[in-house]
Amino acid sequence: MNLNLSNIQSKEIMPGYHGKLVHTETMSLVFWDVEKDAVVPEHHHVHEQIMHIIEGEFEFTLDGETKIYHQGDIVPIASNIPHSGKALTPCKLMDVFSPARDEYR
Repeated sequence: MNLNLSNIQSKEIMPGYHGKLVHTETMSLVFWDVEKDAVVPEHHHVHEQIMHIIEGEFEFTLDGETKIYHQGDIVPIASNIPHSGKALTPCKLMDVFSPARDEYR
C-alpha cells in the first residue's frame, strides 16, 4: 500500500480536531490539524500514545502536570494515564497509538 497525506480524507474526530488517519493491524497514526482554542477533555485509554508537535503551541496536561509544548516536542503517554490538551494556536500534531484505535476507523 502506498499512501500520500494529500489523498487521505480528513475526519473531525472531536470539535476542532481534524485528523487524517492511517491504521495497521496493531497501530494507528493520526495527523491532526487543530483549531486554536480546541480542547481535548481529560481522558485515558489502554493505548500507548506518542504525540509530536509539528507546528504551533499546545498546552498539555499529563497525569496532573501541565506544560506548553512547541514545534519538535515529543510526548510519550503510557497506557491509562489521564491526559488533556488545548491548542493555544492553530496546531499540527501527529499521534501514534498502539494498539490501533479501532473507534477512529
